Amino acid sequence: MALAQPGNPPSPPVVHLTSAPEIVFAAPRDACDGDDVPDAPARAFREAHGGVRLFGLHTKNRSLSGPDLGTLTIDCRPTLVSHGNADPAAYDDQSWITATWTRDGTIVDGLIHHEYQANQHPGRCRFADYMQCWFNTVLAARSTDGGASFVKDLHPVVASAPFGQEVGQGRHRGFFNPSNIVSDAPWLYVMASTTGWDGQPNGVCLFRTATPGDPQSWRAFDGHGFSVAFADPYKRRMQRQPACAPIGPFPAPVGSLVRRRSGGDWLAVFQAKADQTLFPVSGFYVASSRDLLTWSDPRLLLPGPTLYDDPCRSGGQLLAYPAILDRHDASRNFDQSGDDPDLYYVTLAVEGCTVTSRRTLLRRTLALGR
Repeated sequence: MALAQPGNPPSPPVVHLTSAPEIVFAAPRDACDGDDVPDAPARAFREAHGGVRLFGLHTKNRSLSGPDLGTLTIDCRPTLVSHGNADPAAYDDQSWITATWTRDGTIVDGLIHHEYQANQHPGRCRFADYMQCWFNTVLAARSTDGGASFVKDLHPVVASAPFGQEVGQGRHRGFFNPSNIVSDAPWLYVMASTTGWDGQPNGVCLFRTATPGDPQSWRAFDGHGFSVAFADPYKRRMQRQPACAPIGPFPAPVGSLVRRRSGGDWLAVFQAKADQTLFPVSGFYVASSRDLLTWSDPRLLLPGPTLYDDPCRSGGQLLAYPAILDRHDASRNFDQSGDDPDLYYVTLAVEGCTVTSRRTLLRRTLALGR
């Protein structure tokens, strides 16, 4: 069914952690090489033969695979290699597969969090700092071999700022960190974050498509309907780009979305830095929705300093990249949940003020109430 217009928000969800952390993947212990660190929320789908493939590592985009979510090991074949290309129009600097969708387990459409890191390319940025030079774009890629390899679309841009990376340097710009893709037939939906620009508020925007294999088919919600298309700024400059309307209580990217089989409401999990308003402490939060547009107030799930907090004050560890996956979910893309799914998340070891590559992907069982 199609989404309705925003309505009254539901009550905050009742969610509790009911188990101790269990290690899914630990770097460097389980890695093929130094590139294999958990660096994105866990994304999983069922392959054509019934096995499971999970993404959530670094820019060689290796996956974990196995017969089920409880039995996963790393596949050392890179699925999409980042080449550090200095040409921003090539969209081939640093890429993370951050969303997947498949109908048959063989053809897999993916969304990529692409970073143009201009500070790494001489003469491309007026600053030396990573964040001041960081330009993000959401791209599309496809696998025809069950996720063993991905190829970017010939015209890959799904969501971009309407200007090139040289504009507005001095802060992080663009669209980034797409959530997982979820289905509400005939549409597929995904959330993506933006820091905004003149005419575009910052926040989290909701996109939809009926044809995930066509990057240009994604449209963002403008406050009334799904009308906003974002073009490749290196191919078509726009005088004025229509804005998407930020939704939800989300101060940062949504880690994942899942629809509850009992009741049909949606659950979003995300991380937030303490702000003394909606987020009294830093940590992971959850919110619920009936329509993906109007969301409840957030409820704290797991307190702790997150990737958005000062690492110098972390006490030696940060939390990041929350996602909900139900090991009992029979759907192809793990976008549904019963009442006892698992929270997947990453802990990042900190030495002094430096976030290290010692990172662990963990899972803990949740109890979802009403």
